[in-house]
Amino acid sequence: MLYIVPTPIGNLRDITLRALDVLQACDGVLCEDTRRTQTLLTHFQIHKPLYRYNENDARSVMRCVEALQAGKNCALVSDCGTPCISDPGWKLVKAALAAGIAVTALPGPTAMACALSAAGLTGGAFTFLGFLPRKPGKAAKLISGAAALKHPVIVYESPYRVVKMLELIAKTLGENIPVVAAREISKVYEEYARGTARELAQQFSKKKKVQGEFVLIIDCFDSTVLQEEDENADFEE
Repeated sequence: MLYIVPTPIGNLRDITLRALDVLQACDGVLCEDTRRTQTLLTHFQIHKPLYRYNENDARSVMRCVEALQAGKNCALVSDCGTPCISDPGWKLVKAALAAGIAVTALPGPTAMACALSAAGLTGGAFTFLGFLPRKPGKAAKLISGAAALKHPVIVYESPYRVVKMLELIAKTLGENIPVVAAREISKVYEEYARGTARELAQQFSKKKKVQGEFVLIIDCFDSTVLQEEDENADFEE
């Protein structure tokens, strides 16, 4: 059995009881960085063999599959958050399923859901793009296409590129497009910054150092779309 186990994105107390049970009972833990995962397991007094899982190495994937085929119960974790959601894991899941290995996923922390729930935007449909391509043209095309759906658009960005990304959003969707920028979620210096794409770009560009990965929520929501959906639902009933 392969268990997909989310780990805290900041506050260690966000781990679930079920996640701790699986990590305690499994035969081994597959992880991005053995040092980071060891710190997590040590905190909860869990002692298990750690095996580095490299998404970009086919041999690494197959070694993990072979362990599962040998009857091992393994837990897959990423450095933080939920594996396979803008984190490594999907190649292993696909290979495990192809080999007839059972896969189950545990619910748990993900920065995207935390940021959206605190953003103050619609709780309905949204588009999640994760980390965008480095080439501005490709990134702009994805942003533009997602914005056309008239729902909030969520992207991840590093602190080193967040200003450039906000500038790209302003250039692509207009300087006055509203954005919520969340960083350091669940940590001591958690911050939710709200403003237009241009305003936030200027705000963060003035800081000497920006830390923490960002969740950017672009407010492309159009209330008329939600109203039309409600009217259609009534008609169908």
